[in-house]
Amino acid sequence: MRTRPAARAGQYAALLAYLVFLAFPFVWLASTAFKPATELAGLHPTWIPKDPTLANFRQAFDEQPLLRAALNSLLTASAAALVAVAVATPMAYVMARHRSALARAATGWVVVSQAFPFVLLIIPLFLVLKNLRLIDSLPGLVLVHVVWSLPFALWMLTGYVRAVPAELEEAAAVDGAGRLRTLVSVTVPLLAPGIAATALFAFVTAWNEFFFALVLLKTPEQQTLPVLLTRFIGAEGVADLGPLAAAAFLATLPSLLVFALIQRRITGSLLAGAVKG
Repeated sequence: MRTRPAARAGQYAALLAYLVFLAFPFVWLASTAFKPATELAGLHPTWIPKDPTLANFRQAFDEQPLLRAALNSLLTASAAALVAVAVATPMAYVMARHRSALARAATGWVVVSQAFPFVLLIIPLFLVLKNLRLIDSLPGLVLVHVVWSLPFALWMLTGYVRAVPAELEEAAAVDGAGRLRTLVSVTVPLLAPGIAATALFAFVTAWNEFFFALVLLKTPEQQTLPVLLTRFIGAEGVADLGPLAAAAFLATLPSLLVFALIQRRITGSLLAGAVKG
């Protein structure tokens, strides 16, 4: 049954409206970052800066150690994504291939655990990190990010493993390949789109995370970029809007860059995402 032109036009209009809705915050943030102070203080805001300037970026770098905070965020987010994917991949393989009551219960627990609020987890995590002497350290923050993102990463990868035909693994077993070699040589290459999507999720989650970093990191040299952005807000709650917008604009670029680099694999994961039950 063919879609009517009017219905198709309505679909395109809805899609365009949705894209504008998603892009508006970033466009407005970029516009604010390049506006001079006099234009920011004006009564009539404009979409495009009349007199673009880089003064806000220079002031942001002069006031706060953005590069160091960005490096801390990059290291923690990258490490958390790599560890989460490395741990979740074999676990997802076991849960997908061995469908027992225990595996179903574990899957249910993974889904339920995502409903736990940050406040409920921070106290036991704090005590564990204190015993491990990882408070106020980037490795401790990486561990927390892995714990937080691992359940959803495991749930995602389990679905992708189930989409891989078991006959391919059986053929590898006939040829003499063991479980580990089958996983590394047969299953993991087919999971590349799903692994890329899962790694992006873990990276973006760790990059944007604020609460754990605020509670666990006290030394200024260890603070991540989201925590550092709060320094642009004064004690009375008045924000230095220009430098804050410039710093926030720079903070969004790494996530967009990572997405641009692996968008083909993510698109492949969506096309290959006909998950088997």
